[in-house]
Amino acid sequence: MSLAENIAQVQANIAAAAREVGRNPAEITLVAATKVQTSDTIRQAIAAGIRVCGENRVQEMTAHLEDNAYAGAALHFIGHLQTNKVRQVVGRVDLIESVGSAHLLQAIETQAAKLELVQDILLEVNIGGESSKSGVSVQELPELVNQAAASPHVRLRGLMAIPPVAEVPGSNRRFFAQMHQLYVDIKQNMTDNEYTFDYLSMGMSGDYQDAVREGATLVRVGTALFGPRPPMHPSKI
Repeated sequence: MSLAENIAQVQANIAAAAREVGRNPAEITLVAATKVQTSDTIRQAIAAGIRVCGENRVQEMTAHLEDNAYAGAALHFIGHLQTNKVRQVVGRVDLIESVGSAHLLQAIETQAAKLELVQDILLEVNIGGESSKSGVSVQELPELVNQAAASPHVRLRGLMAIPPVAEVPGSNRRFFAQMHQLYVDIKQNMTDNEYTFDYLSMGMSGDYQDAVREGATLVRVGTALFGPRPPMHPSKI
């Protein structure tokens, strides 16, 4: 299938999963995870209907920005962000989805203050408690929410998670349900930006339909759109 056909199929799958549980498909945004894709491929994806691109690596993102590859789409940073690269991301993306520590949150606040802007972010939750993954624990999340709320140059827009891989289809659906409950609970406690706390980013190529069924508003899909990723060139790592 062509890239355009893949995009259409994923969008149809999202819509079908939403309708299964009585949701409006318009509530869910497909984020094209463009890791290791070329600028030309990104342009083709946008021409085929992609409205949000998600980048994992700062170096690739910077190169694509120089190429104006994201023209016509919003840009999210969805990968692990090191504090020493915050200045290359803040103010250059519409949303940083992967804020999973107090240290990183403070670095983003500091850089945004320098630029005199407000950076939209999501807090990343390590919902499966996996040592191999980034993100704040469920127990630590309330404190990080409070820190974000107290940061004048950061706007908390929601939550993000990468749950454990499903060994069999549907086996990680409970983690999506837990994330949705966290999202609902935090939104109910909001006093100032409850109406902009509207993103729950979860689900990737292997499980995005289950994520939609459990309340995701953003799904980050790469392989199902672009096919298996080619090996990373050493100069791009």
